[in-house]
Amino acid sequence: MNSFLKSTAPFGWQLCLAALLTLFLAACATNTFPPAPRHVALSDYHYVIGPGDTLHIGVWQNPNLSSTVTVRPDGRISAPLVQGIKAAGLTPDQLAGAVRQRISKYVRDPVVTVVVSDFHGALGQQVSIVGAAAKPQSIPYRDNMTVLDAMIAAGGLTPYANGNAAVLIRDGKSYSLRLGDLLRDGKMADNVPLLPGDTIVIPQGWF
Repeated sequence: MNSFLKSTAPFGWQLCLAALLTLFLAACATNTFPPAPRHVALSDYHYVIGPGDTLHIGVWQNPNLSSTVTVRPDGRISAPLVQGIKAAGLTPDQLAGAVRQRISKYVRDPVVTVVVSDFHGALGQQVSIVGAAAKPQSIPYRDNMTVLDAMIAAGGLTPYANGNAAVLIRDGKSYSLRLGDLLRDGKMADNVPLLPGDTIVIPQGWF
């Protein structure tokens, strides 16, 4: 299921399927899924640029070639001497190398930096929060992100959320999340780490 969710728009089929799962979970006071892992292995994580990201491309000692651009829906950008270059799917360092190669025809030994100033992220690197959150949304994953980080971004639970029946969907597997214990009772042991592509589904209680 999770691989299908990743391949669709974050608020298209993903929301529809997650909503169906939310309705199913709402019938239960708790869920029977195993607890979410408290430790995850994510080595050498690097942010991957996605459509909608805002990038500052700097060329040292060449201010006329420096610019701030937004990655288009097709994943490409246009900057001075660099037209229609692919940015989505690359790390900032990889894009800097591609820009450096393009403009080296005109500038000797250019020094290029790429800084992401407004993050959206590739779909596979987002964390989605759906269901009975105050602000359901998809947010870009960042290094060492936890469930608490995601729930702060989503504004916490609605008054009628069944937080302790929440589910974490990861790589086609489902795990239980006790968001009520975490957010309302402050039990930090329930603040588990997240991975890129995770989806948090929060059901609504009967009352």
